[in-house]
Amino acid sequence: MPPSPSSAPGIRFNDPQSALISLAARLAVVPVDPNQEPSQGRVLGKAVIADRDSPAADVSAMDGYAIRLTDLAVDGPLTVSGESVPGAPPPDPQPGSVMRVFTGAIVPREFDAVVKREETQELDGSLTLMDSARRTEAGTNIRRAGENARCGSMVLPPHTLITGATRASMANFGCRKIDLFSRVRLSLVTTGNEVGEYDDQLPMPWQLRDSNRASILTLLNAIPWIRIVRTEHSRDDQESLVGMLRSCVSDSDAIVLTGGVSMGDYDFVPAALRAIGGEVVFHGLPIRPGKPILGAATSDGKLLIGLPGNPVSALVGCQRMVIPLLRRVAGIEPWMPQRPLVYLGQPDEQKILLHWMRLVRLVDQGVAELVDSHGSGDLVSLGRSTGFIELPPGSSGIGPWPYTAWD
Repeated sequence: MPPSPSSAPGIRFNDPQSALISLAARLAVVPVDPNQEPSQGRVLGKAVIADRDSPAADVSAMDGYAIRLTDLAVDGPLTVSGESVPGAPPPDPQPGSVMRVFTGAIVPREFDAVVKREETQELDGSLTLMDSARRTEAGTNIRRAGENARCGSMVLPPHTLITGATRASMANFGCRKIDLFSRVRLSLVTTGNEVGEYDDQLPMPWQLRDSNRASILTLLNAIPWIRIVRTEHSRDDQESLVGMLRSCVSDSDAIVLTGGVSMGDYDFVPAALRAIGGEVVFHGLPIRPGKPILGAATSDGKLLIGLPGNPVSALVGCQRMVIPLLRRVAGIEPWMPQRPLVYLGQPDEQKILLHWMRLVRLVDQGVAELVDSHGSGDLVSLGRSTGFIELPPGSSGIGPWPYTAWD
């Protein structure tokens, strides 16, 4: 029988999810900034409370006529007296009369229901009810005061991400400023003697452009609750790396590194993270790509993540492992993202005894196709993908499989 993925030396977890949960438990949440302007993608630091009932009064859900149930038994015309319009108080109801109402307008308490305009025959100053209207029940087409939320009730809980939808709720209840969790201060450190910036010249064959910095910054800069405070590059020198990380950890809530996490003579990241007080929770996971990934935390709960240097490994690891942990630090609940399921249009039968993140391209709603890849250094296949699926060890086939997009 083949060994289980966790039987490899140094691997403590059978799956990436368990590793995430274990490391997340050691992380501190960023503090709350009081009385802030709410904006897209920020995180609520306190609940939004209804400052009045919603709706604030009984209102009509239709254009029509407010009636009493006793009106349904009247064979002849019903007198129409007054009309209630949105944005104005309603007129006083008149005995023996119905009232014309418009969608969103207040329905006085004296009336029991609203019949649709199209279920009446309108006359000059009066109307008769069609047979369909005579089956109207109490409360029909009336939105009752407080049916959405009562005054003093919680509309949105803390730890909620602000979206256009949540912002609409906040505006409805007069919430112009509110406490927000601070943005996560993040430092990105790339490593490697072979990595550099070569904008104006072609690098030599033994040199690499810093694609990891470009890809991860693009990914993280798009997230409103993250603030990049440092972008650094370290050559493969332990002393200089430790000095750089000490500086980063002083003003960061999280440090993300790429490269230098394997077991080679020039892989100094594990020792450097320990030197600045990092407690390693995992170093190596049963995943492909990105098996050497390292996750650690400081004693005061700062996140330290070392990603492999290969570009596919780095970006997959950032999306699959780093962003969920950053959500935890940011105060988002639930912090573990929900991943949609997709089917493979043309699956192959390849299997490995690891959790396999395979590059795919969405081709239809809920359908993806595999992207031909030559490994974790293949930047061409990475650029042609829209995300990746995750296959459990020993799995293949059509799916469905959890899908993660390049957000």
